[in-house]
Amino acid sequence: MDEKKSLRASVLSSLENSNHDDLKIKDRQIRNNLFSLSEWKKAGTVGVTISRGTEVDTKAVIEEGWRMGKTMAAPKCEPGTRSLHFYVIESYDDLEDSYYGLKEPDPGRCRKLEPGESDLCIVPGVVFSREGYRVGYGGGYYDRYLAANPGLFTCSLLYSDQLKENIPVEEHDQPVKIMITENGVV
Repeated sequence: MDEKKSLRASVLSSLENSNHDDLKIKDRQIRNNLFSLSEWKKAGTVGVTISRGTEVDTKAVIEEGWRMGKTMAAPKCEPGTRSLHFYVIESYDDLEDSYYGLKEPDPGRCRKLEPGESDLCIVPGVVFSREGYRVGYGGGYYDRYLAANPGLFTCSLLYSDQLKENIPVEEHDQPVKIMITENGVV
């Protein structure tokens, strides 16, 4: 477990020290790679986190989804049950400030997605292996969500620097099907 913490800290530090103009250029390339995927084109409902800090920017992804008439949904963490639920967002006004500086849907304003309603889930993470395993932020929320939704098509948006040869994998870890970087699809 300490290996994951150390890897997470190292990659986050490296991203923090990256040239932010370079990251914006990479964000655009990553989005273009996502938008060219058949899974994106045919998805009616897409689950995606609201990015922050040095994460690949998802706001433009959400806006393109709205522009295309897709149903866009954002996750809300339930710390009491350590579970994750997605809610339909129709504008940024549907979001509220939450834990750890996250923006999450306001359940009082948003409809909760039913299991199996999502066609594509964009899964966040900090470090990734070529097999699709990821080190996230340490809460295990997505691993539990993905384990409960095995047929869901999953992808992650990441900078190629976040891909590592070997990362620790635990029994409960759930891989994503594909990873999208500025250099293409892995």
